[in-house]
Amino acid sequence: MPGFELFGDKERKQVNDVLDSGVLMRYGFDGMRNGHWKAKELEKALEKRMQVNHAQLVSSGTAALTVALACAKVGAGDEVILPTFTFVASFEAVLSVGAVPILVDVDDTLTLDPIAVEKAITNKTKVVMPVHMCGSMADLAPLKVICEKHGLILLEDACQAIGGSYEGKPLGSYGDLGCFSFDYVKTITCGEGGAVITNNQEFYKLADQYSDHGHDHIGKDRGAEGHPILGYNYRISELHAAVGLAQIERLDDFIATQKRNYTILKEALEQIPEVSFRRVPKNGVENYSFLSFFLPTEEMARKTIKAFSENGVDACFYWFNNNWHYYRKWEHLKDLNSLNGFSKELREGLPNYNMSDFSISDQWVGRNISCLIKLGWSEDEVIARANNMSNLIKKQLS
Repeated sequence: MPGFELFGDKERKQVNDVLDSGVLMRYGFDGMRNGHWKAKELEKALEKRMQVNHAQLVSSGTAALTVALACAKVGAGDEVILPTFTFVASFEAVLSVGAVPILVDVDDTLTLDPIAVEKAITNKTKVVMPVHMCGSMADLAPLKVICEKHGLILLEDACQAIGGSYEGKPLGSYGDLGCFSFDYVKTITCGEGGAVITNNQEFYKLADQYSDHGHDHIGKDRGAEGHPILGYNYRISELHAAVGLAQIERLDDFIATQKRNYTILKEALEQIPEVSFRRVPKNGVENYSFLSFFLPTEEMARKTIKAFSENGVDACFYWFNNNWHYYRKWEHLKDLNSLNGFSKELREGLPNYNMSDFSISDQWVGRNISCLIKLGWSEDEVIARANNMSNLIKKQLS
């Protein structure tokens, strides 16, 4: 999965352009740049690849989610619906703008269950945030219908799914806003970085301003720019953007390699009747960054992941016990542990997640194992890995 596995001459060339000019900041210093504007170039490349009108680069995927929520004017007391299975950044971004994260169950896609979403909507709901975990998407069509019915914003957290598509549209472009992460272990990397994409001109204008201390970026003199809104520093550097500019040119090659390795593994595990796979929604195409499958019981999944670990099958994850990606161990959210406290609206609006019933999610995630698909594996290595995994699963089932 990670682009850093194939980091090479193209990335070095882009980075050296920046080092040679000496301009590491994405704004200003026009005369020193030697014509290099890596962040602007990467934004244009993202717009083309994602088939959208606007892309705004920021410093991380977390920053992308925060900026997206802010430019959609989500604030104190507003509710944002998101899944029980995601990275902590999803709800951290919601908390950062003063809004209330409303967790709901996932289904066999391992993403937001539209039925659970509909049941969770209140008069305070403002955003539905599907998170396309492990390279595959939520049921976006029914979620979009729900959002249109209730006048809600559909914000796609596509941080783990760049390169996938739904109904022919790149993931991230289907909703009102989409967010990506380009950290060190994403499908393409900037080292650190992220992006917000949208077709909404107002959202883009506000994202552009909010991510740079509220600068309106009007005129050539940065010191004379206006500050129409309060903003923060979520800027990406030219060095990080340079790495991403090289990586996005290689995205198709990365996806093709992931698909080859994914297919070899899946075809081997398909021969085991007791193994089933996450559902990919109709008209959806994964980015093949993870192979996610289910075993008959939670006990069997636990035994299998233990056998994998003891027999050299690395990069496989049992999310049910994971500290960062599943609600069961999010103590800082459940207990609202923060250095600077939370608003009255948030404290009063947050459900008691220590008492919440997410047994439906537990039934899916408790039986799931997700295996990272690496770019650096040779075909022979993948075949050997597939045989090893298959034999270990059969042994646990016997």
